[in-house]
Amino acid sequence: MKKKKIDIITLGCSKNLVDSEQLIKQFEAKGYEVKHDPEKPEGDIAVINTCGFIGDAKEESINMILEFAQAKEEGDLERLYVMGCLSERYLQELAEEIPQVDKFYGKFNWKELMAELGESYQEGLRNERSITTPAHYAYIKISEGCDRKCSYCAIPIITGKHTSRPMDEIVEEVKNLVAQGVKEFQIIAQELTYYGVDLYNKQALPELIERISDVPGVEWIRLHYAYPAHFPEDLLRVMRERDNVCKYMDIALQHISDNMLSKMRRHVTRQQTYDLIEKFRKEVPGIHLRTTLMVGHPGETEQDFEELKEFVRTARFDRMGAFAYSEEEGTYAAEAYEDDIEDEVKQQRLSELMDIQQGISAEISALKVGKTLKVIIDRVEGDYYIGRTEFDSPEVDPEVLIARSQGELTIGEFYEVKVTDADDFDLYATL
Repeated sequence: MKKKKIDIITLGCSKNLVDSEQLIKQFEAKGYEVKHDPEKPEGDIAVINTCGFIGDAKEESINMILEFAQAKEEGDLERLYVMGCLSERYLQELAEEIPQVDKFYGKFNWKELMAELGESYQEGLRNERSITTPAHYAYIKISEGCDRKCSYCAIPIITGKHTSRPMDEIVEEVKNLVAQGVKEFQIIAQELTYYGVDLYNKQALPELIERISDVPGVEWIRLHYAYPAHFPEDLLRVMRERDNVCKYMDIALQHISDNMLSKMRRHVTRQQTYDLIEKFRKEVPGIHLRTTLMVGHPGETEQDFEELKEFVRTARFDRMGAFAYSEEEGTYAAEAYEDDIEDEVKQQRLSELMDIQQGISAEISALKVGKTLKVIIDRVEGDYYIGRTEFDSPEVDPEVLIARSQGELTIGEFYEVKVTDADDFDLYATL
């Protein structure tokens, strides 16, 4: 019997992407033809891997489901399945609201989808994936879930308690990916710094990163989503000593005023936060810090927001994102506080914060003009090759543009470039 074509659409974060890549591998092993993220239905079957983090992400997921549901009604699709965080959380409600979907799966029971289609899940491929990113980089998910109980966050409700993957299994996965040509690894988790506490009774992230760093062929390792309280400081030694561990730290700080940090249940103070940033920069010279901040959490006063703005000006983050508070049912904030800040005020604060950061980003970029940097080439776009430095994560950070007239470059290779110009975010360089 002719195997069918399947579309797999991934929404949300890179952790979801890893799940999709594992699913793609399973289907390809069974002889299916799989397309990832097609703009419109191309296959006989579609699987949408949803995000349920905040209001905007949930809306995007719902809209994508409805779009494919309509395609099914119009006869362009035989079957439609939904998995991921949104359906983990709202399984029953979604099934009632969108009956065109053949079946909803949660975040962890998508293996049953194979059985639904008359296929068996191959346990031997459990740690293998079909990479959907450019062939030279991949995401490595080292744990699931989160034991933190931040007031605003629904992730622990969706994903459950923190569960670390065994170290040997992760290192084996890295070796397999290196054999496939992957050189750069984005280490991801909902909360990196808790890694190992459940398996090894200690924060084992520094040891894990050293072991990954030892794998021949691993050129760059970059860390995503650290937590400021009880930060494993030995990680800074690893970052300082190992050339292939990028001097880059993605640590979501959310706020700076003690009032808000307490309301958010972050278990860290204003002073501890400033001290941690100072320690990062002292122990790892040249480190680039990325953070995420939140505005409009219940109880955020004008004074709190002024403190936050001053924090952004003082800390001068190399990379910064921000978002407005979105009430999520079931969270501590939804039950304990009134969502008392108008949407208009939230958006105004968000704009103010990002305007400050844009100026800082422009100044930081300008300081790189004249410097020689090592870049990896991701793709060609128009008249430019697009690359990144060790301080830039794919999708979210600035890029380096090198004119194609410079000569022919190879995607996935490293080059030394000299920065000739900069705008607010991106750099321009010559070989």
